[in-house]
Amino acid sequence: MTQSSSPTPLSYKDAGVDIDAGDALVERIKPLAKKTMREGVLAGIGGFGALFEVPKRYKEPVLVSGTDGVGTKLKLAFEWNMHDTVGIDLVAMSVNDVLVQGAEPLFFLDYFACGKLDVDTAAAVVGGIAKGCELSGCALIGGETAEMPGMYAAGEYDLAGFAVGAVEKSKILTGAGVKPGDVVLGLASSGVHSNGFSLVRKCIERAGSAAPSTLDGKPFKQALMEPTRLYVKSVLAALAAHPHSQDDASPGGIKALAHITGGGLLENIPRVLPEGTGADLKKGSWPQTELFAWLQNTAGIDDVEMNRTFNNGIGMVVVVDAAHADACSKMFSDLGERVYTIGSIVTRSGGPAVQVQ
Repeated sequence: MTQSSSPTPLSYKDAGVDIDAGDALVERIKPLAKKTMREGVLAGIGGFGALFEVPKRYKEPVLVSGTDGVGTKLKLAFEWNMHDTVGIDLVAMSVNDVLVQGAEPLFFLDYFACGKLDVDTAAAVVGGIAKGCELSGCALIGGETAEMPGMYAAGEYDLAGFAVGAVEKSKILTGAGVKPGDVVLGLASSGVHSNGFSLVRKCIERAGSAAPSTLDGKPFKQALMEPTRLYVKSVLAALAAHPHSQDDASPGGIKALAHITGGGLLENIPRVLPEGTGADLKKGSWPQTELFAWLQNTAGIDDVEMNRTFNNGIGMVVVVDAAHADACSKMFSDLGERVYTIGSIVTRSGGPAVQVQ
């Protein structure tokens, strides 16, 4: 009778999870996260949970949270090996959403999931996340890197982000004070941002070798991968200079903000309009870039479909009292934004809430 030999030992690494690679990534991340530290951070990267104290300058702080991903733009990042800016997209999608409530983004956490961890790729992605946090004044205080063999194709990963901000209770922007006669300002986008990429990828496929080498003075791939613009610092400065108070009997200043993401101008602006109002936007009041013209021509879609699929050149909409409009517009311009007066608020009881004509 022969004695069976004991099975060959299997390690976690043999199963596809490399703990050493994860540890190496954490070490690469720490100095990046350190650059984003700000008031309120009590404990960040490395613990089981990150600690943050709401700054004492807030009298009645209300916390505002947001979460988002980057969508199928990641498919182009994989195909073109361009990983250093999608992290900025990840931060921007959440902090810009938090911002529209009038909130200051305080901290951010990320979730990075892959089949096999490539430290260089992951470090490039997280470097972009840290850069986005730095540009928006919020702290990168934690996250999760998940290596899950068999869940993702080789070289692919997924991202999710989570932002928390704070706003004084009396200064929450709800859009309730918006009324006919208010002015609609548009802050230019940096490109497609992070929405509509399923159609973008179809356009790239349709164009094939006939795709242009440049768009708006940038190499074709760079123009499409340009990260989502972060509006945090300019909008917070404008809110401080042109405040809108819920308690004011004759409220003025900035009354509402809309982050133009999936659904474009036509579906995002109505989210901040009171019942019985609409927005009339003037066609041609902002320029269509070469990028969006190429997408529209290649896809063969009309203006309505463009304005409900893409941001079409406007990444953030600001609804402001007419008396403040010129000063507010100048301030945004002085802060480095390309700003356009794109329309006005009107009375509307039926039909589309937003019309571009």
